[in-house]
Amino acid sequence: MTGSFWRQRITVDPTILVGKPIIRGLRISVEQILRALAHGVSAEELLEDYPELEPTDILACLDYAAERVAEEQVFPIGVP
Repeated sequence: MTGSFWRQRITVDPTILVGKPIIRGLRISVEQILRALAHGVSAEELLEDYPELEPTDILACLDYAAERVAEEQVFPIGVP
């Protein structure tokens, strides 16, 4: 997998989940997957809970999040 491969799996549709990034047009948001992973839900559990989800979709969510963080700019304020 190469950089930005998430673009093949993550879509935005203003008519689905108010335009949040979603997986392949499904009603499963990137945020939903990331929050589940952050709270200890395993990829295997996610795949069981969402049969339409594929392992590559989970990797795409992580890639999407990594790219968003990479674009973030941090400016120190009041640090001596």
